[in-house]
Amino acid sequence: MTIDRRSFMAASLVSGLISSRAAAQTAPPFDSAKAAPAGLPEPAETIDLWPKGAPGLPAKPPVETVTERSTTAQVNDRSVTGITRPRLVVFRPDRPNGAAVLIAPGGGYRLVVIDKEGYEMARWLAARGFTAFVLFYRLPGEGWANQPDVPLADAQRAMRLIRLRAKDYGVQPERVAAMGFSAGGHVCSCLSTRFDAKVYAPVDAADKLFARPFCAAPVYPVVSMDPAIAHAGSRDLLLGPAPTADIEAAHSPDRTVPKDAPPHFLLHAEDDPAVPVDNTLRLRAALKAQGIPVETHLFAQGGHGFGLRGTIGKPVEAWPELWRAWARSVGLG
Repeated sequence: MTIDRRSFMAASLVSGLISSRAAAQTAPPFDSAKAAPAGLPEPAETIDLWPKGAPGLPAKPPVETVTERSTTAQVNDRSVTGITRPRLVVFRPDRPNGAAVLIAPGGGYRLVVIDKEGYEMARWLAARGFTAFVLFYRLPGEGWANQPDVPLADAQRAMRLIRLRAKDYGVQPERVAAMGFSAGGHVCSCLSTRFDAKVYAPVDAADKLFARPFCAAPVYPVVSMDPAIAHAGSRDLLLGPAPTADIEAAHSPDRTVPKDAPPHFLLHAEDDPAVPVDNTLRLRAALKAQGIPVETHLFAQGGHGFGLRGTIGKPVEAWPELWRAWARSVGLG
């Protein structure tokens, strides 16, 4: 029997997404040992970002809650809110290639999407030799001090901890990439442009290490805080209802690109109804203006939030392998 390439890829993606749905609509604080999809690789461990607790805890801390949003029994689609324990969950490859990827899932800064833009991508990467770290970052609209910089602080701290422990994972410390989706794309692009920004007080030896990613891949990213093209929900939750022009500019990665920013891989669908493609185009123009290597892929169709599962049967299903080929070209692996 002959199987064409598209059918093979579709079958592979679907089989990789099959899981048992969580029985309840909400669950206790998300733990790698709980509610894990049956038959799929699970996180190897969890790393807390802040040994003495995350800075700027609200007087009334939010309560971590996991919600199962899937309408089918075959696929999980969990999201989490109220993250007070920012952390990494680790997916180890059987044969490490010496490179790692920090993944920031999306969710409009209202929640963090765990399966669709986190665990599924981590499994795909680990199957190809990358050590994958999924970031559970704090949500800025939940009362944290230093609200606009809370996600970036978690991302910087995560990069430094990965490098501190790189030897434990067979990773070369310099070869740690960043990838992010939607609002997680904003986390990723803030990290790739403001890696040197002082957004938290150092807490230990990890904070002496550099936070600049080796390379960055913001996928259908929130970028600009310009109301004309911003994702309104992300902007409001990150900056509050009346940000100053300076705050708006500081949190628009297209306006903060330094001359030593890392190479970028940009991906967006032009029919994205949630985050206008102009976000990616502005970031590309800013990177090019600084002479930063950038590869850009725009697809006519794909919408928003496609991750891996939403690409099946569309030209955009090629994007993960396009990223992998680009990663090789810049020396990631």
